[in-house]
Amino acid sequence: MSSFNRIPAVLPQLPYPYNALEPHVELHHSKHHATYVANFNKAHEDIQAASQAQDIKKQIALQAAIKFNGGGHINHTLFWENLAPQSQGGGQFPSSGKLHDQVQQDFGGLDGLKKAVNAAALGIQGSGWAWLGYNPTTKKLEAVSTANQDPLLGYVPLVGIDMWEHAYYIDYASRPFLFHKNVKASYLDNIWSVINWQTAEKRLAEA
Repeated sequence: MSSFNRIPAVLPQLPYPYNALEPHVELHHSKHHATYVANFNKAHEDIQAASQAQDIKKQIALQAAIKFNGGGHINHTLFWENLAPQSQGGGQFPSSGKLHDQVQQDFGGLDGLKKAVNAAALGIQGSGWAWLGYNPTTKKLEAVSTANQDPLLGYVPLVGIDMWEHAYYIDYASRPFLFHKNVKASYLDNIWSVINWQTAEKRLAEA
């Protein structure tokens, strides 16, 4: 069972120190992700109590909190796993193998993949996630997006990129003269240098 698929939800330990990637990871992990975990567990406890009390209206009302916070936990767990400092192979795309060949076939190469995922990310209205996903029906890789904290359903998520403002807002606050969209584009350019392609390749092999 995947670590994010257990109840109660648990904040995962990162496979690298907070300062290995950039100075904002600690806040993102220990505050934002931890909040999703705490709120999901609370909603799950409340929905169990409502079920025992046969309170149907309350059970229905709690579904939104389950979906939002559970999705936030799932998405962030995948996110931390698909990052790695450059000293641990971050940004090093494989020169051969199944993932390399699939990217070549579906996007014409790594540059085409980045362009497609970046376009999906920049097309998000408000907050959400950009994904490189494997479609088991078409057996192709696709660049897709999900709104808010919705998890990627119907695909095998290979790479997920957090496009919530909390992922880059410290950079934005320190450079207020830049347009918001330009900051998002800069964030996307930089994040590819720390993508853990070994994890993506493993996820594809297990798809």
